[in-house]
Amino acid sequence: MSATPPIRGIYLLPNLATTAALFCGFYSIVAAIDGRFAEAANAILLAGVFDGLDGKIARLTHSASAFGVQYDSLSDLTSFGLAPGLLVYLWALQQFHRIGWLAAFLYVVCAALRLARFNVEVAVEDERYFHGLPSPAAAAVLATTVLFYHQIQSLLGYPQVVGRPVWFVVVAYGVAFLMVSNIRFRSFKDLDLRSRYHFKVLLALVFGGIVIVAAHEITLFALAWGYAASGLVGVVRSRRALREVEIDDVDDVELKKDHELP
Repeated sequence: MSATPPIRGIYLLPNLATTAALFCGFYSIVAAIDGRFAEAANAILLAGVFDGLDGKIARLTHSASAFGVQYDSLSDLTSFGLAPGLLVYLWALQQFHRIGWLAAFLYVVCAALRLARFNVEVAVEDERYFHGLPSPAAAAVLATTVLFYHQIQSLLGYPQVVGRPVWFVVVAYGVAFLMVSNIRFRSFKDLDLRSRYHFKVLLALVFGGIVIVAAHEITLFALAWGYAASGLVGVVRSRRALREVEIDDVDDVELKKDHELP
């Protein structure tokens, strides 16, 4: 008897969400080329929403597949690599000439390396943490900075085309480094949304959603930068805890020597 042929085909729902994320990334590129930088930044953030949905849909419907993983990575490279890189270059880095386009290119390269490393280490990586800043979070840092800067200019009454931030080239290089670093960032995959929580948690989530909708340019900027800074804070706390342990060990050794003296 011949072996049963493998079932060919793809799961529709999660790949539709991935396609939506890819479309948002493509639209962001088009908008950035046309000089509509706020629209381009919002499209990148919307791509992050769809990117989070495709994984959730795949797990809930038991439709995860190797094809979906590869398609998701290609979509992420477009939406969170190429699109943010082009956006920040056309918005702020272009004025730095070679340093500017090298910073944008380095960001795209680090996003590709980050995605490749994630695909290789996904089977052995601790689900509670990401190894390096995730590319959607890195793209969110850049996109929300663009939105925040435009919002501040609007509130102050300045034209949107005046005064690109000089320090943004440092931000681009820094975010690229965080993606390929060994710094751990919380994944929040261990949160169980099906568990029971206090009523105050629901109120806090509703209030947070209202604040985000009312002033998403400012609140999302704070959330994106806060998440990026959380990894650095974790490194400082880990080193401080390790130093305290080493000091305690030295004190124990010295105390033991004192007791052993005749």
